[in-house]
Amino acid sequence: MPEKTGKRHVGQYVASGDWSDYWTTQISQAQGGKINVRGYPVEELIAQLSYSQSAFLILKGELPDDREAALFDLILRSGMDQQFISAAAGAARFTASASPESAIPALASGMLASGSITGSPQEPAEMMIESLSLDLDDGAACKATIKTWLERRGAVPGFGHPIHKEGEPRAITVRRLAKDLDGWGPHGQRLDAIEAELETLKSKKIPINLAGALGAILADLNFDPLIIGGLGALTYGMSLLAHITEEIREGVPLRIIPDALGANYTGPGERHLPDQSSKP
Repeated sequence: MPEKTGKRHVGQYVASGDWSDYWTTQISQAQGGKINVRGYPVEELIAQLSYSQSAFLILKGELPDDREAALFDLILRSGMDQQFISAAAGAARFTASASPESAIPALASGMLASGSITGSPQEPAEMMIESLSLDLDDGAACKATIKTWLERRGAVPGFGHPIHKEGEPRAITVRRLAKDLDGWGPHGQRLDAIEAELETLKSKKIPINLAGALGAILADLNFDPLIIGGLGALTYGMSLLAHITEEIREGVPLRIIPDALGANYTGPGERHLPDQSSKP
């Protein structure tokens, strides 16, 4: 049987010919008339857990305590819409305008447009985890973190917003409620310290955004950064579904970008291929 130490790869299975553990999962088990999720009968979970509790169990493998459940529910309900200030909303609505038969393709498009630039909490979480691992005092660690990320991608993830220059309303509220729940821990406190250091460096406030706040809380809950990024997309999912339904029912079939709405050609002027008629 292939070794279970380190990352598995298909070559191990081809070489050994033993595929017995090629597909394995710790999430659920389904047999005739019976489903267990993380070891619990699914009937019990459906009957007794809230949506956020069951989602926490699926992702983490254990049931949340009351504090964890409250914080996770806060995360899931935080992805409130903000009109069209989201590449994900635009991508979803463009797809919906071209494929109005179902909301699913547009929902997938919106999810695919949820990335580091759109505002995924994955990079802020990775930044804070990395920052806390530095063998430096808080001030030096904040300076080093800012320097690293400015060099790495030209911006510090988790900060700034195109229209909310003094403070992102969702982030402010999520941070306040997380503190009330004792959920603004070491990663959140490091985010605060980086915000202060960034303001000193830039001589202007660059506030924590929602992605930063979510990344901090979820990192303090010890979620894998990959899950944190996925949760960022999922928290906005209901808003996307609302945009998609509105677009299909009330929007304009086949959205375009005309000159009046910002299309701007900057290529060469009209030109023509050489006259080929005189060639032998």
